Amino acid sequence: MINPPGKPLEEHGEQMHPGLQFLMFAGIFLVIMIVGNLLGIMVVIPLYGLKTITALSDLNMTAPHIIPALWIIQIVGTTLPIFAAPVFFAYVIVHDPGDYIKPSINFPLGIMLLVLLIMLLSSPTIEVLSNINQQLQLPHFLSGVQKWMEDSEKTAQKVTEAMLHMGTLGDMLFDLAIIGLVTAIAEEFMFRGVLQTIFARWTQNYHAAVWITAILFSAFHMEFFGFLPRLLLGALFGYFVMWSGSIWPAVCGHFINNGTAVIVTYLYQHKIIKLNPDDQHVFNYVSYIFSFAIMLVLLFIYRKIAMEKSQLAET
Repeated sequence: MINPPGKPLEEHGEQMHPGLQFLMFAGIFLVIMIVGNLLGIMVVIPLYGLKTITALSDLNMTAPHIIPALWIIQIVGTTLPIFAAPVFFAYVIVHDPGDYIKPSINFPLGIMLLVLLIMLLSSPTIEVLSNINQQLQLPHFLSGVQKWMEDSEKTAQKVTEAMLHMGTLGDMLFDLAIIGLVTAIAEEFMFRGVLQTIFARWTQNYHAAVWITAILFSAFHMEFFGFLPRLLLGALFGYFVMWSGSIWPAVCGHFINNGTAVIVTYLYQHKIIKLNPDDQHVFNYVSYIFSFAIMLVLLFIYRKIAMEKSQLAET
């Protein structure tokens, strides 16, 4: 397992160079994702017909069977490949799941409470970053790129709204399981597991690895006007893993973030609460400052507890 910060990284001379690992992993992921999308299409066509595939490509969300078809493509073509690629890479290519996935549960369980508090109290900081992000404009000569980003954002929002349309409690539980838990496990295995480990070995710098991975994590979602808040979340998850040596605190934080969005959306859709999950002006400046300050304090406590456990385990 990668040593904690402050100690030199272990040498793995028999393994391929981290740069080559990155290229190999990217290739594996791309192949699995292409195969997954083809399989998804092969499942949808017998069930709902070729017209449904056409409607999906046109994002015609009013077409019959469009929502179940969208879920099939999403799960088989995206979620499962994101999970399968790091597992295959860790077990088959580098033969080191302990380092490249970090499934160990040998960490103080108390830090899970800190993860919960950090995620809940980070909401104002996430909001202010979202508001800053929304105001960012590219220079005029990049207006074509700006329009492409805006169109991509609208497309992503349209798909998200369709998948988060929850008519029943069962729909909410399904979304909570897939968007909340399964997505959290898959994305953390890929980003904080494999990719963060590769960049830690490549740069020989843990902080660089956390932030490079967070940038890739945010860019991967193709939602450019949510880039900054997702960048912060990626960094938080990265430090959760770096300090604890386990993937599960990051999975927990990721699940809390996604699951809260699902539950709040469901409650709003059924008029149980009045808080619109799309409202980006819920908090004030005092909340922003308090959120950021208390988040830093809790991260310091998390690091102290997790690192003490790690040091005790090595003595």
